[in-house]
Order: sequence, then structure tokens, then C-alpha cells
Amino acid sequence: MSQVPIHDTPILGMATRPRVSKAIEYGNIANFWVEYPSGLMDLTRSQHLTIDGAEPSLVSSTQLDIPVTGDRTIRVDKSRTAAVIIDMQNFFLHPELRVHKTGLACVDPLLKVIGPLRKQGVKILWVNWGLTDQELKTLPPAVARGFRKGGFGGFGTEMPGNFGRLLMRDARNSELYGPLQEEYLKGKKEGTDVWIHKNRMSGIWGHQTALDLYLKENGITTLLFGGVNADQCVSGTFIDAYFQGYDCVMVEDITATTSPAGGLENVLYNAANSQGFVTNTSNIINASG
Repeated sequence: MSQVPIHDTPILGMATRPRVSKAIEYGNIANFWVEYPSGLMDLTRSQHLTIDGAEPSLVSSTQLDIPVTGDRTIRVDKSRTAAVIIDMQNFFLHPELRVHKTGLACVDPLLKVIGPLRKQGVKILWVNWGLTDQELKTLPPAVARGFRKGGFGGFGTEMPGNFGRLLMRDARNSELYGPLQEEYLKGKKEGTDVWIHKNRMSGIWGHQTALDLYLKENGITTLLFGGVNADQCVSGTFIDAYFQGYDCVMVEDITATTSPAGGLENVLYNAANSQGFVTNTSNIINASG
């Protein structure tokens, strides 16, 4: 009878990562997590594992405990946490431009979770396509080809109606969809929301991208992800952030895709079992009080 080698891929065939039997610290002296047998994952980097393995108490003034899938709870530092909302733009969601029912279904839970996050001091980062004419000249061929269908259209071309040039900065098709644009403007005025342009499917594909610079300058370590499309721009940014050492949390009910069945499920499976964590807006709202 064949057996899976004990050193095979850790998530092979795993539905849920089992809890640890004793407290474990991961990482290094400056950048670390601590996991406890209770299911707590302390991502705050505030207290190293003690000799007796005692679990620290929640400091509610500066920390949040958010339940995640896999029978875990993540503890995050409010001041070092940001929501990263990707491409909830007219180009991807507006009914005059495409059919994206699952993407539109994310709008309401997104609107409901933004307020509680703001009250806890968590920044809301709207990370969106927004190209300049100079960037059109330097886009790699694979990126440019991906937005042309049958040789027509593409970045910078005029769209029907008054939607403007395709995914260019300040064009109507590049604005956030419907009430999300109004919500962003409200947060911008209050100083809680930031708009960050990207020029690839990943918003953090390089160390000098606008998103990476903002995160480093503001000491952000934990990212709550949502947006469209899950298996393209969202997962591209999520995985690159994971590679660069950020704590990555996918918020399931504000994440969607137009891809066939399996696209979203694969993203969530790997996010939960390998690259980070998965939660939902109800868990975040309840944790926020």
C-alpha cells in the first residue's frame, strides 16, 4: 500500500491544516509569527514565544482577533493592517460594459465592512488599473495582448459611450463602480482611504511599485484582500505580497471572478492552506465590535 512521503508538499490533499500540539514561532528575530495550540495565530510581532509557551492576552486597543477558516484566529495589529481592494472598477463591473454577477455581489458586503475597518484605524487601499501614456509605450507584449480581443481594442483605446480610454487614469471606466466611487471619495476626505494606481495584473510586482512603497513607508505588514478577478489581478497581487513577506488574508465574500468553476476555489484553497488565510466580512465586522 503506497503512502505519501512525510516530506511531500505540506498541503497535498489537505482539507484543513491541523492545529499545532505546542506553541511554535516562525520567522526571525525581527519578522515573526507565533502559533498556539488554541488556534491563535499572532501576527502582531509584539511578543516572541516565551519559555512556557503562554498565550498573550488580546490588547483590544491596538489589536484585533479575526476568525479565519481552518479553525484558526489571526491576531493583527490595527495600525499595521490595510484592506487592499483590487479593480472594483467600471471596466470590470459596470453592466453596460460586461456581465459580472459575482463581482457585483461583492459590492454590498464590501460597503458594509469598510466602516468598521475605518473605525479601527485600518487603512482602505483602492488598488486599480490606471495607466499613463508613457506606460503604454513600455508595457510588455504579453500584458498588452491580454486586453486585446481578436486584435481589436486594448489599453488606451476609446470605449463606447462616455467611458473614456480603456483603463487610463481619470477615465470613467477606470473609476470605482457605482457607490464604491462615492465611498472612496468619502474616505479620501476623512483621510482613511488611498487610491493606488497599478500597471500590471499584480499591484506589487516590483519593489518600487506605488503599493509596495506605500506599505513600506507606513509600516503595514498585514493585508486584507478583496476585489476582481480573484484568479488574475487579486491572486497576482496576493501571491507577490506573500513572496515579499506580507501577511496575506483573502476576504472570501468580497472576492470574485468570471473564470470557469475552479478558478476561485483554487485561489481560496491555496490562500488558506499555503500562502496565508481566508476569512469573510462577517468575521471582520464581529471582531471590530
